[in-house]
This record gives sequence, C-alpha cells and structure tokens, in this order.
Amino acid sequence: MMYVTRKEHFNAAHRLYNPKWSDEKNREVFGPCANQNYHGHNFEIIVTVKGKPDPDTGFVIDLKVLGDIIKQEVVEKVDHRNLNIDVDFMQGKMASCEIFVMEIWQLLAPAISKAAPKAQLHYIKLIETPKNYVEYYGE
Repeated sequence: MMYVTRKEHFNAAHRLYNPKWSDEKNREVFGPCANQNYHGHNFEIIVTVKGKPDPDTGFVIDLKVLGDIIKQEVVEKVDHRNLNIDVDFMQGKMASCEIFVMEIWQLLAPAISKAAPKAQLHYIKLIETPKNYVEYYGE
C-alpha cells in the first residue's frame, strides 16, 4: 500500500459556543474561544490518500488533482470565512476542529474516490495552531 499526501492552507474564523449553555458556562469551558466576536486561525490541512500506483501513470492519485479537489471541496468554501456563519456544511454544528475535520472528510472522500477510483482517503490532519491539531481516519 502506498500513501501520498498533499498540504493546503486557508484562513478562517470561528467561535466555540454551545447555545444550550449560559454565556458564563461557555466562557468557563471554551475561554477566549467563546468570544462573541469570533477569532481566527491560519489553518493547514494535510490530506493522505492510499492505494496502489496505477501501472500506466505510476500515481496513486495525481497530486495536482488531489490539490485541486482539496481547493474546490474545502479551501474555496472556507477560506477567509466564518465557519459558524458563512460555511454551509458547518451550519448548526459546533465549530470545533474535531467536528470540522469530520465534515471535511465527508466532502473529500467521495471526490477522491471519483477522481481516482482505486484510491481511498486515508487520513486528514487539520492544524489550527502550531501547538494544536486534530487527526482523523474516518472512523
């Protein structure tokens, strides 16, 4: 099994806030991330696809194609946007990185399978800050 990886970058704002809770409890649990005026990050997304190289091209997936898929399915929808307000696939969901990466998986997995039928999305790493990131294997 071969694993190939592509990294992209985007900027987005969000707010961690549970509407079932009081403002005080939200501040207690989420700290400054519950700021009513939101806050932003310079995100990096790392996407790994697995499969066997095609005998004709030598590719598991053309990395240019993978980059285009990530840009079309994710970056163009979230870059310089507010995840809580502007992003359709995040509407009504907690805008934590954990939920965000699961929703991204739902966008990327079918697009990758369509572009490279013998390849499969294996892993997404979403880096929120140099110290904070989530990893997801679609489980």
